[in-house]
Amino acid sequence: MSLVIRNLQRLIPIRRVPLRKKMEIVRSILGVEKFDLGIICVDNKNIQHINRIYRQKNVPTDVLSFPFHENLKGGEFPQPDVPDDYNLGDIFLGVEYIFQQCKGSEDYYDILTMFQKEKQVLEELSRHTGTRLQPLSQGLF
Repeated sequence: MSLVIRNLQRLIPIRRVPLRKKMEIVRSILGVEKFDLGIICVDNKNIQHINRIYRQKNVPTDVLSFPFHENLKGGEFPQPDVPDDYNLGDIFLGVEYIFQQCKGSEDYYDILTMFQKEKQVLEELSRHTGTRLQPLSQGLF
């Protein structure tokens, strides 16, 4: 299915081709390549606005996710009955925030793909699913 990448900000240049390739690999590894996924790149002002509305936190952040299927438990994949339900939802990337948080040795484009903040992503997913997910890399670094 489709992977839609939209860049709604102009502060940080986005190379869509490498980002798309890496996200397709991640989708394949996770076994969700048959599901639609939206990735929306925004600046600090817009990610802060979204964070304030949906999480009541009036600060910019790196990533916010909005799952299409709301009642899944951690580790479950949707089991759609109709083609229109093959959708994971949308991920908003605060690319300006991510860029500002990068250390000199980190590749900004790799971080866009892997987020280097997997704990925050899992916390958000846990909040939506009611579980306590932990990073797979926990204890390795």
